[in-house]
Amino acid sequence: MANVEVRSANQLAEERTDLATTRTLMAADRTLMAWIRTALSMISFGFTIYKVLEGFMEAGVHLNHPHSPRSVGLFLTGMGTVSMVLGTIEYWRTIVSLREYQPVSIWRPTFFVALVMACSGSFVFLSIIIRLL
Repeated sequence: MANVEVRSANQLAEERTDLATTRTLMAADRTLMAWIRTALSMISFGFTIYKVLEGFMEAGVHLNHPHSPRSVGLFLTGMGTVSMVLGTIEYWRTIVSLREYQPVSIWRPTFFVALVMACSGSFVFLSIIIRLL
């Protein structure tokens, strides 16, 4: 006969709660990684458009809208940075709510990457603004 461990209803409920918390934590990590991908795309695309159109202007190419590199670059890097900050805040709030059920550290790899992205996005955004002044 197989040795089957009989668990109480409380033990089963605790195990299921732990598993649900783990699944929710993994879903929060995946969601934050999606925020990171989206923000990285917007920030890098905005900075690239800014630099390419700026290069055209420096080469003497006449643009119909001379402020378009600045506008497009600022808009995309700003939106990428704002989305990264909002995604990081959403993740932080999820982790804080999960702490009611299970001890969870906020210093997970995805959170660290999100903080780096938020800082670098802010740096790129500010570098464009400073360059314009």
